[in-house]
Amino acid sequence: MADLERPRLEGSVAVRGGRRLSFAEFGTPRGAAIVWMHGTPGGRRQIPVEARLYAEQHDLRLIGVDRPGIGTSTPHLYENVLDWTGDLEALADNLGIDTMRVIGLSGGGPYALAAGAALPDRVHGVGVLGGVAPTQGPDAIRGGLVELAPYVAPVVSAVRVPLSYGLAAAVRLVKPFAGLGLDAYAAVQPRGDKELLARPEFKAMFLDDLLHGARFQVGAPLADVVLFTRHWGFEAADVRVPVRWWHGDADHIIPHAHGVHMAARLPDAVFATIDGESHLGGLGAASEVLGTLMELGPRPVKPRPRRSAAKSAGSGRTATVRAVPKE
Repeated sequence: MADLERPRLEGSVAVRGGRRLSFAEFGTPRGAAIVWMHGTPGGRRQIPVEARLYAEQHDLRLIGVDRPGIGTSTPHLYENVLDWTGDLEALADNLGIDTMRVIGLSGGGPYALAAGAALPDRVHGVGVLGGVAPTQGPDAIRGGLVELAPYVAPVVSAVRVPLSYGLAAAVRLVKPFAGLGLDAYAAVQPRGDKELLARPEFKAMFLDDLLHGARFQVGAPLADVVLFTRHWGFEAADVRVPVRWWHGDADHIIPHAHGVHMAARLPDAVFATIDGESHLGGLGAASEVLGTLMELGPRPVKPRPRRSAAKSAGSGRTATVRAVPKE
């Protein structure tokens, strides 16, 4: 397994309700801030080495955030996805961040979009990599693995906390075989994900993130399952900041059509098809993603009232890019 440098800074900050949210920082301490929302499952170190190097070379402050119930973030179930943005505000305030860009991978996509909806004065742009689409409300679409969530969410909701600690104990037991387990997972994935997971730096990143984040608890993915069956607390039309969406056309978990659907409903979106890639394709285009987001500079945005106030996360292939017309 390839060696990984530790994050430049790791810790936790106080957020609402006496809880804590943990984070890991890469890049430069005074650079422009980019918050990276991990997938489901995942944690704060689920950031490609390519992105970490790009941040160092381009004076960026790249921050991975553990959602509640993973790493050392206090377990918590938000009312809806939008509710998390109150914690994002607290995190940004504690880290001295005025404005930021936000990236979300897979299950982190809804959280990144929520940041754009709730904090248009602080979020200059949002990047989504193979993001989950809603299952409820006017933006809902059928299909994909997330369609199974409503069937398991009631059980998960009832046993979420003990199951979180039980899964963490299981991860500790299988830790010596984690590499073999990841190889077995990769063996049954589509070609794009198989090739990416075969790269030493990606394998090292995923193993480090999994084993580090799951040391004590594995509640964040369980909470995601529950929240993705609810209305997110906002709609695509509420995300007034620019969104750039990357999606593999062979995605077997979140269908490519879901990304096309969501981008068409966002007021300001550009959608990029990553040719021949599957679910993790966006991770392989990390430099392109960061460079594109940094072009989305400060711009006047008229804040919209929140529908549900927050109370108090390549392969070298060419991406086919098209602008999505506004509705």
